[in-house]
Amino acid sequence: MSAYFALLLVDLHFPEAGSLKGKRKELQSVKAQLHGRFGAAVAEVEHQDLWQRSRLSVALTSGSFGQLERAADTVERWLVDRFPQGVSVQKTFTSDEDIG
Repeated sequence: MSAYFALLLVDLHFPEAGSLKGKRKELQSVKAQLHGRFGAAVAEVEHQDLWQRSRLSVALTSGSFGQLERAADTVERWLVDRFPQGVSVQKTFTSDEDIG
C-alpha cells in the first residue's frame, strides 16, 4: 500500500487589505476553509510582514494518486474562484516510495 502527498505553494494577493490586520483576518478565513473543506494542513510561509501578499503551503495526502490529483485540482479551482484578482498555485506530488 502506498501513500501519496501533494504540496501546493500558493501565492495570494489581497488588493483590499489596507493593513496587516486586514490581511490576517482574510487569511485566517482562507486557512480555516482549506482545512475544514479539504482537510488540508496549511501554513503561511512567506510575506508575513506584507499587507497585500501571502504565500501559503498547503499539504494534502491520500492512498490513491488519482484521488490526490483530483483533490489538489479542486483546491486550486476553489482558490482561483475565491481570488479572481490574482492567485498562483504550484503543485508538487510525491509518494512514500519516492521519499524513502
